[in-house]
Amino acid sequence: MTQKSPDDKNNEFLPPLDFSSIVYPFYTQALLKLGLLDHPANSKSEKNLELARRLIDILDLLKERTNGNLKPEEEAFIQTCLQQLKAGYLEKSKIIQF
Repeated sequence: MTQKSPDDKNNEFLPPLDFSSIVYPFYTQALLKLGLLDHPANSKSEKNLELARRLIDILDLLKERTNGNLKPEEEAFIQTCLQQLKAGYLEKSKIIQF
């Protein structure tokens, strides 16, 4: 797939294709489903802990399956995302209180 040229009518920014391009959509969706990020369309908080847990599990699976194949900065990125999401999940599910 190629990036659009500046002459295209629907000139949208396409971020560079790297590992964070895979992780970031799952991370932001999990933040939305944890209610830690307002939905961009309506600025409302929505909470769906079951779906948030599934998104966290997907990122855990990705981390497991890419173990030993990531650059140090990629490993740090996915680890940081998972730590933040898991802490948010524990707090929102009332498992622990911060």
